[in-house]
Amino acid sequence: MPTAAKPKARAAKGAKTSRKVSTRRAGASARGKATTTRARKTTAAKSKRAKGARARAASQTRSAVRQAQGAARLGLSNGSNPIGDYAERAVLIPVGAALTARDRVVSSVNGAFAIYSTPSKAQAQLRRFERRGATARNRLEREVRKARVRVERQLRQRRRVFERTVGELEDRRYTVAKNGSELAGELANRLQETVLNRV
Repeated sequence: MPTAAKPKARAAKGAKTSRKVSTRRAGASARGKATTTRARKTTAAKSKRAKGARARAASQTRSAVRQAQGAARLGLSNGSNPIGDYAERAVLIPVGAALTARDRVVSSVNGAFAIYSTPSKAQAQLRRFERRGATARNRLEREVRKARVRVERQLRQRRRVFERTVGELEDRRYTVAKNGSELAGELANRLQETVLNRV
């Protein structure tokens, strides 16, 4: 019966092999879990350190801002006295103004050079000037026309008022003259009657 013993030995050998493989797998799994746990702990530690660094940086920033605000309230900047700051400003302001003026001159010269560098650009710029001049002329003509119309309207209104006033004065003069002649006639008649009665 040696043939029957061989399959049993093979089965036992296969069981040992499968146990070894499962043991290896379990070991690898345990090592993998340990590595994952270590990686997680390392990541957590790094995250904790980064969070602490951010908190320290924020705290330092707030502290620096508070110090700067306190110095500004006291009139000090960087621990210097206000007189030194004013002297520094007195020097820096004219220097900055001169540099700004120089930049403007340089930019205007460069701009003029860029505008008139070629004949076509110069022609385009001259056409722009012409259009702008025509626009200004048209606007001025419109304003002059409006002013002329306004003045003519005012003159017509004043002439009408004057003519009305003259007409009213003529009517009054006529009325006064008429009343005056009637009154003069009556007075002459009365005077004549009085003279005749006395004679």
